[in-house]
This record gives sequence, C-alpha cells and structure tokens, in this order.
Amino acid sequence: MSRVKRGVVTHRRHKKLLKRAKGFWGQRKNIFKRAKETIMRAMAYAFRGRKLKKRNFRRLFVTRINAACHQRNLSYSVFMGKLIKSNIEINRKMLSQIAILDSEAFDAILQAAGS
Repeated sequence: MSRVKRGVVTHRRHKKLLKRAKGFWGQRKNIFKRAKETIMRAMAYAFRGRKLKKRNFRRLFVTRINAACHQRNLSYSVFMGKLIKSNIEINRKMLSQIAILDSEAFDAILQAAGS
C-alpha cells in the first residue's frame, strides 16, 4: 500500500480557516487550534444574532407604532385590535414607517380602523 501525503490538503484547510480569523487578537488569528475555537464561537454568536435581530426589530416597530398611537390618545393594543377587527392587514414594519414618514396616512389608517 502506498503512502498518502496529506500536507497540501491540510494546509489548504488551515489557510481557509485562518483567513476567516483575520483581524482577531493574539493567537486567535494565526494559531490554527485557537483560531478554530474562536471561529466556532463566532459562528454560534452569529447564528443567535440573526434570530435576535428579528426580535429586536419587531420591538422597535411596536415602540414606534405605540408612540404614534399615544400622540393620538390611543393605546397600541386598542389600535391593533381595531386593525384586526376591520380586516386591515398591514405589518408592523410598514405601520412604523408610515407613522414616522407620513402622519396623514397614519391618521387615514386610524380612521379606516374606526377610531
């Protein structure tokens, strides 16, 4: 059986991982073992962060809509309840954009919801 030399494959794999670790501090950028640990942790944080981003933006949208509703002496929950009852299907992102950029349109939505 002939001997298989794997130096090229291993070197390529190490280089690929070390390239992702560029900009890290200390051994984390140039020692394969430390870089791999750090990259794995960074990937876990990134995965979690992508899920948290959706949650955080929804909270932001709700806060903006709530502020716009309170300016018109209405609570957020009452406003959303009226939207649902009047079958107005508009998502919170669009509602928050309308509340910020076009107050007349937001007032029109309020009127259509039956406030």
